[in-house]
Amino acid sequence: MKKVLYIHQYFKTPKEGGAIRSFYIAKGLVERGHKVDLISSHNKPDLAVKSIEGIHVHYLPVYYDNSLSAKSRYFAFLKFAVKAIKYSGNLNKPDIAYVTSTPLTVGIAALWLKWLKGVPYIFEVRDLWPEAPIQLGIMKSWFFQFLAVRLEKTIYKSAIHIVALSPGIRDGILAKYKNAPVTVVPNMSDVDFYGRKTAFSHGSGVMEIGYFGAMGVANGLMQIINVAEICQQRSMAIRFILMGDGAERDNLERNIKEKKLRNVDLILAGNKNEMARILNRVDACLVSFLKHSVLETCSPNKFFDALAAGKLCIVNTKGWLRKLVEENRCGFYFDPDEPSSFIELIQPFLSDRSLLEEYQKNAFQLGKLRFSKDTLVSIACELVEKNAKTQ
Repeated sequence: MKKVLYIHQYFKTPKEGGAIRSFYIAKGLVERGHKVDLISSHNKPDLAVKSIEGIHVHYLPVYYDNSLSAKSRYFAFLKFAVKAIKYSGNLNKPDIAYVTSTPLTVGIAALWLKWLKGVPYIFEVRDLWPEAPIQLGIMKSWFFQFLAVRLEKTIYKSAIHIVALSPGIRDGILAKYKNAPVTVVPNMSDVDFYGRKTAFSHGSGVMEIGYFGAMGVANGLMQIINVAEICQQRSMAIRFILMGDGAERDNLERNIKEKKLRNVDLILAGNKNEMARILNRVDACLVSFLKHSVLETCSPNKFFDALAAGKLCIVNTKGWLRKLVEENRCGFYFDPDEPSSFIELIQPFLSDRSLLEEYQKNAFQLGKLRFSKDTLVSIACELVEKNAKTQ
């Protein structure tokens, strides 16, 4: 049995919704007989400790919301790192730490564990940070850029192993640290939970296209609103369902009203079961990001949920997701700068139900064969076991 300290500032469970990758991996470690303490945060004023599926979760009081200013978000990141350092001192010394970003600042706690406690750590990179906020113009100060890049490289070099969520993220890591011991473990498709649903399962005769997840600036969801406007103007039998929350939600709602769009539904984010209910209802899923090269490396968990549910997958980024959907004939890419191109690309699936069902079946097979939750959790757990320090 290994003692594992898992650090993830935004740990979520299926009952809460959101990205639950850490829940899968931590639970997998518990099922393999390891003791897992997980340090996270919540928006409550006091510390809380809960046992969730055998995982000992320690919630530190650190307020965070997507609507916070950049300065307030950075403060929350640093506050959590400091609190995690102090609180980990109250726990038994672990054999290994599994530390997941974003934010990159969780790596400060990892460095403290390595340098002062002699605890090796695996660092999981979900997004290339600080490259993302630099490209998006969020981090403008050259001084903070310099500090963040130095911190990133130090975290990589001090890790016993690095987990990247996409090939592009792996390449970004290797560009900063040439000999990094890095393994790609992408997000996961829970095919047992979602199952495969057939086309037009809602029986309305209207193709429903869903977007699930964050509604932040980086997601560029006005691109979907622009597409929906053209679809409405052409009286196309398409409805867009946007389910999520974030800093841009109010702006999206305002634009939907101003454009008088009757083919867009805006739904608040829900837990895993609520999301599954909507996901199983739609015929296709859309992944949206702004046009920045760093965002082409992203590994959005809802894309892999869409595969698990057997949905036509539509992407507007030229990265590895485009390659996946095109090579496996389970979706298509459209240029967000040319929203009218979406009409031409979606038309064959509106006209030919058998083609839609073929692509949906291919999506399910891709999720099952290449991104199976059980397989990828096992890979992550094996990395922990292999690199854990023997006390």
